Amino acid sequence: MSHYNTIYNQLLHLIPRHKFESLVKTYNGDYYVKYFTSWQQFITLLYAQIRNKDSLRDIITSLNVQVSIWYHIGLKKICRSTLSDANNRREYRIFEGIFYELLSRCKDITPKHKFKFKNPLYTLDSTVIDLCLSLFPWAKFRKTKGALKLHYLYDHSGAIPTFLVITDARQQDIKVAREENIPLLSDSILSIDRAYIDFKWLYLLGKKKVFFVIRLRKNIKYEIIGQHKVEEMNKKMGVLEDLIIKIGTKEKRKDYPDDLRLVRFKDEATKREFIFLTNNFKLSPYTIAQIYKARWQIELFFKWIKQNLKIKSFLGVSKNAVLTQIWIAMCYYLLLSYIKYQTKYRYSLLELTRILQEVIFIRVSLEYCLT
Repeated sequence: MSHYNTIYNQLLHLIPRHKFESLVKTYNGDYYVKYFTSWQQFITLLYAQIRNKDSLRDIITSLNVQVSIWYHIGLKKICRSTLSDANNRREYRIFEGIFYELLSRCKDITPKHKFKFKNPLYTLDSTVIDLCLSLFPWAKFRKTKGALKLHYLYDHSGAIPTFLVITDARQQDIKVAREENIPLLSDSILSIDRAYIDFKWLYLLGKKKVFFVIRLRKNIKYEIIGQHKVEEMNKKMGVLEDLIIKIGTKEKRKDYPDDLRLVRFKDEATKREFIFLTNNFKLSPYTIAQIYKARWQIELFFKWIKQNLKIKSFLGVSKNAVLTQIWIAMCYYLLLSYIKYQTKYRYSLLELTRILQEVIFIRVSLEYCLT
């Protein structure tokens, strides 16, 4: 099997190189660069993600002991200061652009979500990455704490992030939702938590023909104007009420003048009652409750990336270095997802990362390793 390229070389062939070079030109990534190009920086940091390396010294040492096989991935002589300078100075948006190129490829092969309806299903939420304030003073969160907030739009078809915005941790979730051009097609269903209650924004979603499912705060007033009969089957599944409401008082309905649907649901496992608000009047009330319950998948996603990608310990302290590392980590996540769906790999992404970590420089077919 020696005629094969190494596993790493096969992974790099999944990157749209022509688009990468186009992004490099757009952001002058290789301006006055002698030999350590943007491409070499990318494959070095991607290698660090795959091999779970924690420091620049660790990366360089690991690569130096395998110098005889560098030629096939395009690396030349590399030193710690060169990599550090590139991380600090080279525009992180190059790697952000590659993330979205990989995303478009993943979307073509991802499986559908588990629900029977055909509408695209998304969850919008954020997670916080803690930072040491003395090392990252630009990421001030509290007096003695630094942090970043990663805002994700999570696609339940394929369990992949389809949109990412990185802000300081003080940024409110709803402000990001209002200000960013979140890519939601008409007829999509968006599952969101109470942090996103802003009826002006929700009304705009409705105008774009986007459906939402959100938990209602207890202090929000509403007027019941009708109700749907709850079928016996839905009652057995925990549905208590299915109402048509107007939000707020008559004097304060400018933010959301249309009717809304309110579903009261009791989770038998936890014995807790939940009140869900939606602008979808077609799906069954039980399905509305299950859509919100599916939000938990993004929490599992947050847990996975924090445990298995290098986005909690960083190779540089500048903002550009941190953002570069995060975007390349997310590129690796999409590569893993693409390989899993393209090869119909039966096991988990975690198992896939462990395999790649061990065979990265072995000359064998990638498909052979995953059988």
